[in-house]
Amino acid sequence: MSMSAERTAAPDAPGEGPAPARTPGRWSSVLRQMLQTRRVVFGVVTIVLMVVIAWVGPLLSPWEFGERDYAAFLQPPSPDHWWGTDNTGRDVFVSTMVGLQKSVIIGLLVAVLSTMVAAVVGAFAGYFLGVTDRVLMWITDLLLVLPSFLILAILYPVLRDQGWVVFVALLAAFLWMVTAKMVRGMTISLKEREYVLAARYMGVPAWKIIFRHIIPNMSSLLIVDATINVSSAIIVETSLSYFGFGVQPPDVSLGSLISDGAGQAVTHPWTFVFSTGLLVLLVLAVNLIGDGLRDALDPQSKRRA
Repeated sequence: MSMSAERTAAPDAPGEGPAPARTPGRWSSVLRQMLQTRRVVFGVVTIVLMVVIAWVGPLLSPWEFGERDYAAFLQPPSPDHWWGTDNTGRDVFVSTMVGLQKSVIIGLLVAVLSTMVAAVVGAFAGYFLGVTDRVLMWITDLLLVLPSFLILAILYPVLRDQGWVVFVALLAAFLWMVTAKMVRGMTISLKEREYVLAARYMGVPAWKIIFRHIIPNMSSLLIVDATINVSSAIIVETSLSYFGFGVQPPDVSLGSLISDGAGQAVTHPWTFVFSTGLLVLLVLAVNLIGDGLRDALDPQSKRRA
C-alpha cells in the first residue's frame, strides 16, 4: 500500500474530526436572498448612486448653491448650466442636488426617530399592560384620529425659526402610531417566552428586559418599518414643502423645488422635471428595498407565482 493510501485510510487523530459545517446566520441569509432579488438590487444601486451624486455633484459644478447668474434667467440645459437655470438665475443642477440631500436626510432622521418612539411606546404598553397600556394606547389612538397634515401646517410656521430639525421632530411625532400597536401585540406574546420569564425571576428590572430582550427580538419588524417610513417621511415632507409649510428658504428640498417649478412645468420643464423625477425615483427605490426586506424576513409574505 502506498503512503498516500495509508494516509487516506488512517483514522482521524484523537480530537481531530471533520470541521463542522458552518450554518449561515440569519442576517447573512437575509442579505444573500436580497442580493438575489432584482428589484432590491435595483433599489440599492439607485439609492447609492443618488446619494453619491447628491453629495459629489455640487462639488463638481462650477456654480455654488445660492449663486445666481444674472445673465441667464430660465435658460435651458447647456454646458454652462447642466440642468439649466430657474427664474432667479440659480443653477438647477446644484439646487436640485442640495434639495435631494435635504430630503434624504429628513427621510432618514424621521424614519429612525419614529421607529424608536414606536418601539418604546409599544413595548412598554404591551409589557406592563394595565394603566400604562391604557394611557399609552389612548395617546396613540388620539394621534391617529387627529389631522396630522393640518396640525403640521399650523405648528411649523410658528416654529420655523428653530430650523428644520424641529420640522423633523414634528414629522416623526405623527408617523409612529400604527407601528406602536404592532409592537404592543408582539410584546404581549414575547413577554411569556422562557428567556423573559427567566430574566424576570432573576430580578432584572423591567426596563432592562424591554431593551435587552423584547425590542431586540422585534428587530426584523422595526428594520422593515424604518425602511418604509423613509419613503413616507419623504412624501409628507415634499407635500408640506410644496404648500410652503415645510423647508423654508434659503434651504431647499425636493418639495420646495417642485413647488417653484410647477408653474413653469410646460414652458420651462427643466425647472420641474429633474426634481420631480428624482423624487419619484427615490421613493420607488426605497419602497423596493422595503419590500425586499419584508419578503426576506417574513417568508409568509413572499409573492408566489
